[in-house]
Amino acid sequence: MFITRNHLSRRTVLQGLGVTLGLPFLDAMVPAQTPLRLTAAAPKSRFIAIEMVHGAAGSTAIGRSMNYWSPAQEGRDFAFTKSLQPLEPLREYITVVSNTELHNAMSLVPDEDGPMADHARSSAVFLTAAHPRRTAGGDIHAGPSIDQIYAKVVGRDTRLPSMQLCIEDNAIAGECGYGYSCTYTHTISWASPTTPLPMERSPRRVFNSMFVPDAPNGQRTGSNTASLLDSLPDAIRSMKRRLGVRDRTTLSDYLDHIRAIEKRIQEVERRNAITPKTQTNEPLSVPDSFNDHVDLMFDLQLLALTCDLTRVITFKMGVDRSQRIFPESGVTTPFHTLSHHRESPERIEEFARLNQYHVGKATQFIDNLRRTKDGDGNLLDHSLVLYGSPMGDSHVHEHRFLPLFLAGKANGALQGNRHVVCPADTPMANVLLTVMRKLGVDTHQIGDSTGEIAL
Repeated sequence: MFITRNHLSRRTVLQGLGVTLGLPFLDAMVPAQTPLRLTAAAPKSRFIAIEMVHGAAGSTAIGRSMNYWSPAQEGRDFAFTKSLQPLEPLREYITVVSNTELHNAMSLVPDEDGPMADHARSSAVFLTAAHPRRTAGGDIHAGPSIDQIYAKVVGRDTRLPSMQLCIEDNAIAGECGYGYSCTYTHTISWASPTTPLPMERSPRRVFNSMFVPDAPNGQRTGSNTASLLDSLPDAIRSMKRRLGVRDRTTLSDYLDHIRAIEKRIQEVERRNAITPKTQTNEPLSVPDSFNDHVDLMFDLQLLALTCDLTRVITFKMGVDRSQRIFPESGVTTPFHTLSHHRESPERIEEFARLNQYHVGKATQFIDNLRRTKDGDGNLLDHSLVLYGSPMGDSHVHEHRFLPLFLAGKANGALQGNRHVVCPADTPMANVLLTVMRKLGVDTHQIGDSTGEIAL
């Protein structure tokens, strides 16, 4: 196979009854004696955006003085801070960006003032840097978001142009405070200024969209213990006969990963069927535990990127006014209550510990990208992950000193191991513009951007 330069297409799939299973990167996808960059298996840049809502302890005056989020040292080899400490083993892939603001998330005219207005606007501005129109009706206006700008460039090459995921209620109808539509609150992804994209929180529906596209929406396929792999034994055996030893191991590990995730989803559904959830509209496959839910959603994202099902993902890890408690963090105060810390040093420090926990969950995913082979490197070499919040000091609903970091090398466009300190009040839109250009999109402007930053 290799001598004749015959090879597997990167788009090769295994098909069974109602199942379409993409493959991970395999050595057999590269013709012999051909540079990888000249093949269909040449690494492509992925973009993943993660929003953790309602600011960070390090954005407060006390938090900045204590360096809870932003490092004290600019440039390379900075000391990782309390909130960012989980990322330290991945230093060579991390770029921390400080001193940005989202002006368009603020009240621009007196009619927009009000305690709930910042909640309503924040998420809509996170990836668009556009000021949302104040309306509770259908004439919403924000976007487009950078994930969808990128999806228009690379989405035609994958089965799913993009994926939009979340953890908490993804309703996008009605009013969510001070005359603003809930649409603004419950999505960070906008295909156009008037087209928000709903976000999915059900692991089952995400799994089915990836591998069983014709399954009834949100429903299980087969019995509670059946696997989609049960319909693929012949295709799997046939494929393995065509592969070398290393590729067979890679494929087996990939199939084991799929089955492990499938079993976890089935177990959640089994438990919830025995003990019905208190919210009748909650999908059966959503775990009660944030920890379990977020791990499942990150693992599904890893699968989608591994088999090149999509190259664009947005993930909203919460909603501003959530009173969820995160027991694994060691913090017992409800989220929204703690984020309104009343300038108490003790509560701000406690909030920093909660920020560290959330960063840690994203770090596990980022590290798994690093551990996953892709072309001539790994998925983190070929990805750009943006993590942050559209708020800074959540107690006063301020949109300055935003907590933000980037992870990955974006196919060499980013160096990593850097803390970039922007001039005071630099638009976060400049980061979004820079990200697009690092991903190869020649975009003139994003929101209120004024130029690139030096990443």
